[in-house]
Amino acid sequence: MWTRQGCILTTKDFTILEFLQERRHRFSEAYATLLRAKLDGATVIFREDVPANVTTLNSRVRYRINDEAPQSRIISHEELQGFVGLTLPLTTLRGLALLGLSAGDTLVLPHEGADTPDRITLEEVVYQPESARRKMGASSQPRPALRLVHSAEAPAMAQPTFIAPGGDDDPGPSAA
Repeated sequence: MWTRQGCILTTKDFTILEFLQERRHRFSEAYATLLRAKLDGATVIFREDVPANVTTLNSRVRYRINDEAPQSRIISHEELQGFVGLTLPLTTLRGLALLGLSAGDTLVLPHEGADTPDRITLEEVVYQPESARRKMGASSQPRPALRLVHSAEAPAMAQPTFIAPGGDDDPGPSAA
């Protein structure tokens, strides 16, 4: 099933797969087999250490099935309503297959109802949340958690006044 042994998973992604493993009876035999192979062959690392070319949950990837045109999807935890065609849920065979792969990796998947299996190739990890987080941390100082908007010691700012069109400053009837 694998063209290479194992995959790279963050601790969070590994935990999610373990959770799915507990509910494997809900999935097809092919899915359960791939899930077990992922868990057995995974190298588990902290999210700060995951290479930028590895698919993690919420990564945008470009992949190819056999010789078809490349597709781009976000690997999501579940099927997201309103995002048809943008996401590839982890609960699908293809979504599970891409999780943990590095750019250039290929996986051979059984194709239900077909004599030949599908070959899924990860061409590129276009966006990876962990990599983006590292870049943000390296390029900017952490923002303060609180920001002072008004000080009791500072003089109060004048309140804006309403002036109606035509120069009349009467806002209209009183709400009394």
